[in-house]
Order: sequence, then structure tokens, then C-alpha cells
Amino acid sequence: MLLRIASLTERPLSFIRSFSYRRIDSAPNSASRGMSFEDLDSDATKCVNLRLCNVSGCMTEILEIRADQPSLHVVFVPGNPGAITFYKEFVESLFEFLGGIASVSGHTERNWDQGRLYSLQEQIDHKIEFIKVQNIEAPLVLVGHSIGSYIVLEMLRRLPEKAVYCIGLYPFLALNLQSKKQAFIVKVTMSRVLSTTVTLLVALLGLLPRRVLRLISELSNGKSWSNTAHEAACSHLPQYHTIRNVLYMARTEFIKLSETPDWNFMRENQEKISFLYGIDDHWGPLQMFEEVSRQASGIALSIEREGHTHGFCCSEAGSLWVARHAASLIKNKLAS
Repeated sequence: MLLRIASLTERPLSFIRSFSYRRIDSAPNSASRGMSFEDLDSDATKCVNLRLCNVSGCMTEILEIRADQPSLHVVFVPGNPGAITFYKEFVESLFEFLGGIASVSGHTERNWDQGRLYSLQEQIDHKIEFIKVQNIEAPLVLVGHSIGSYIVLEMLRRLPEKAVYCIGLYPFLALNLQSKKQAFIVKVTMSRVLSTTVTLLVALLGLLPRRVLRLISELSNGKSWSNTAHEAACSHLPQYHTIRNVLYMARTEFIKLSETPDWNFMRENQEKISFLYGIDDHWGPLQMFEEVSRQASGIALSIEREGHTHGFCCSEAGSLWVARHAASLIKNKLAS
């Protein structure tokens, strides 16, 4: 076991903001759904808290909203690069769509600031240890994005009595041999020379003034990105240790996900699992959607057709739509 439970110390960082939404720009093809921040439960108004937590020497950044009397605790696991601040709007919206009945938290390790590298397995171990340290009494709903979907499945395997439901958003569960983009990323991560070159080039961007980084982010990512996403990108990504960890974890992901998925486990737990796929997503392609439906027909599968992307968390419209979908799945599970 990577981490042993010894102590837990908490240090508040800041309150990000309270819920005071009035509007959101509509996503493509979403007008018919009539979705806006007005749909959120106005009674479930809580501030998002961002804090640091030391779990047995591993500094962890936590983004959370705590319900007064939670009947559930939703644990969210982000995708690689794992910066939880990208998901601020998603966490806020999910809490409100659930009407305040569940606490919602997501976290990521911060020890990579000092050069520590985390493998996929170490990420899984850390999240299990974190849940144990938190001593959460309410039943757990596990929600993961991208490789986080694989991680929450492994958490479900190791917490069968505690975890009652598992949702994978745009899940990355196996290598996509048909994707040229993915093949290129695999080549970079598997090559020490290429990965070091990419790391140094990205780290050089970190030397630029913040306003220049913001301009680069806006020009390269477009107007659809939220202010939160731009700020998270400028704060987290152009750093040597960050990109080094991103590539190292990706390497361990590709090695592990080259194996055949554990279909037996998914079939045994299919009533506890739901997946949301996108239309054009090389990390979670529709051929994988079809394979899951063949191998474990009891898993609840959905396809998002609203025009969002794998990086849904980078836009307010995407965060809102996916949060509403996840909340609907959770409510339906509670009602069943």
C-alpha cells in the first residue's frame, strides 16, 4: 500500500465563490432542453471550498461542497492532468442539481510540485486512502472523467460495501488502436527523448508573464473556454513538474489499458455502473460504447449529442449539461 493512514491536517485556502448564477451561454443544440442556471435548486446554495489536506505526508488539493445532512457523498475523480480547479463549475452545478442532498468533493495530489511522479496505480491507492482518512459515513457515489472513470471502477472494486454507484464520464477504459492522435501521444510518452523535449518546451512557457499565458490560452482554446478553465490552464499546465507528471501518468495509463478490460467485474457490478460517451471522442470512442453494451448489457449507457467535447469541464455549458446528466442518473438510482 502506497500510503498509510497516520494523520490528517487541513489548511483552508480560500472560498472560491457562492452560487449567484443568472445565465449561461447556450451550448449547441441545447436550446430545446431549456437548460440554464435557473434550473438549479435555489435552496441548495453553498460555497465551494478549496483547501489543502495532508494525507500521511501527501499534500492533496480538495475542491468540495458539504451538505448539511448528506444522504450521499459524491467523490469526483478528474482526468489527466488531474487539476481539480478545472471542474469548479461542474462540482457547483452537480451539488445544486442534487438539491443539497449530497456532499460533493474532488481532489488531486500536489506533491508533484516537488518533483514526485504518480503512476496510475498510485493514483488509485491515494484515492482509497483519502476516503479512509476522511471517514465518510454516507454511502459513496463515485464519478470519474476520462481516466478517472477507470480509477472509480477500481475504487468500486476495493470498496464494494461503501460504494453504491459509479459513473464514468467520457470514459477512457482501453487503448484506441484506430486513433492517430492517441498513437502519437503513446509514442511521445514512451520515448524518454520526446517526453523530455515536450516537458522542457512547455516549461519554457511558464517563464512568460501571466497575461501572455492568458492570451495564448485564449487564442489556442477559443472563446468557448470558461474563465475558470483559462485560469486553471495558466496556473497548472506550464510547469516543468506538472507536464512531467502528466506524461509519466499517461505512460502508465497506456501500459495498463493495453490489457483487456475486466469484463467479468463489470458484468458482476453492472447494476452499479453507468457510462456517458461522446460523439467524436478518441479517448472513449463509440466502438468502445458498442463493446461495453455487448460485454455487459446491464450497464446504463448514454451518448451525449449536445455538441460538447471530452474536455467538457472547460466550458460552463459543458459543465452544466454533464452535471445535470450525472445528477439525473444519481436521482434515478436512488428512486430504483
